[in-house]
Amino acid sequence: MNWDDVRLFLAVARSGQFLSAARRVGVNHATLSRRVSALEAALGTQLLVRRPQGCELTEEGERFLSAAERMETEMLAAQAGLGQTGAAISGTVRIGAPDGFGVSFLAPRLGKLVSRHPELKLELVPVPRSFSLSRREADIAITIDRPEQGRLVSSKLTDYTLGLYAAKTYLAGAGVPETVDDLRRHRRIGYVEDLIYSASLDFTGEVMRNWNASLEISSATGQFEAVRSGAGIGILHNYIAARHPDLTRLLPETTIRRAYWITFHESARELARVRAVAGFIQELATAERKVFL
Repeated sequence: MNWDDVRLFLAVARSGQFLSAARRVGVNHATLSRRVSALEAALGTQLLVRRPQGCELTEEGERFLSAAERMETEMLAAQAGLGQTGAAISGTVRIGAPDGFGVSFLAPRLGKLVSRHPELKLELVPVPRSFSLSRREADIAITIDRPEQGRLVSSKLTDYTLGLYAAKTYLAGAGVPETVDDLRRHRRIGYVEDLIYSASLDFTGEVMRNWNASLEISSATGQFEAVRSGAGIGILHNYIAARHPDLTRLLPETTIRRAYWITFHESARELARVRAVAGFIQELATAERKVFL
């Protein structure tokens, strides 16, 4: 059995598609399909069911996936233990992050790290979703909850706060709410309820019962832009909204507190590139803690 074929199988199993897996690992679609078929032949069993819209694991594929991930963990540990001392920081590190933190805080600051390590490639995925580190959807994940399961290394980055905001243009026409109860007479913006991927994102219940948003948007940056446009009142990250003079903070006594955590898989603990990126993000959060609070 060829380890490189196993590595390619993992890419397909995690993406659910040959085409996207081929782009991720840098081989063409036909080569990837042939290599996975060679692995199946070597094992004497079918691992994947190929369909026009993608592929899915067979029962044997599910069992082999667990074994393949254990193999990957050992391979990563072996690579980390060889030739790391004095070596340049190189390779690819994918960072998964909530869109507010990823777009507004990380994206403008990561260029400094790339300049520091020219052989390092960063992939920032700032989307409102959770990331599976065991399935290598990301090498490092920024989360708003501390992970409780899995072989993960996790530490708190920083606390942050959120508050109520509206555009000055909106308030000029709709008036300024003086109490929480006044909010019921205003248009409200919030998350798409059935797409909230963490209970910690359900902010509205800490402000008032039955928020009943007239405009629901599944991302923090989308809500921010809607509030800025004058669409209504929303709960925004203070470290983002405070930079925009066209927004007004409402009912400042109403403050919501959350925290960001940084997490990576235990098997990546000794990888120099992962340590370098995680350390850089932790340095940023420590140096700019006042921004968040």
